[in-house]
Amino acid sequence: GGMKRRVLVAQALVHKPPVIVLDEPTAGVDVELRQGLWQFVRRMNRDGHSIVLTTHYLEEAETHCSRIAMLKEGRIVALDTTRTLLGTFSGLELRLHIDRTELPSGVPGRIVSADAGDFRLRLANYRELEDALVGLRQAGVAIRAMEVSPPDLEEVFLRLTGKAS
Repeated sequence: GGMKRRVLVAQALVHKPPVIVLDEPTAGVDVELRQGLWQFVRRMNRDGHSIVLTTHYLEEAETHCSRIAMLKEGRIVALDTTRTLLGTFSGLELRLHIDRTELPSGVPGRIVSADAGDFRLRLANYRELEDALVGLRQAGVAIRAMEVSPPDLEEVFLRLTGKAS
């Protein structure tokens, strides 16, 4: 696993190529090696190398890449800067853990998933988030945990390919 991957990367870089292609570089490696690899890749990029990365780990692409091409069945469905892709879709995701197994009626948003007090809601904006929280409070619902997040690359990919829930 890890040692073989290090040797392959070292061999590829001996000639200091201007473009480095990394195919799933972190697949099957431990956390320590993964962090070291990303530090190395950032250093190579700062030194003027262009890095082409293929990965199924969209959070890694979101964190480490400045431009992203998304493919579906071998065809490019999006190609742009990471920032632009992340801004493609508005809205928020609200993850809640509450003291009920059902959401009270009148709480805005679209339920993405629901399971024994754990809910994921898609909301249009922060105003709708505020309305949802007010609705929960007025219904006497106790919120045990809550997380709000904008769309990430995974959500963008799912929406672009028509597979969003």
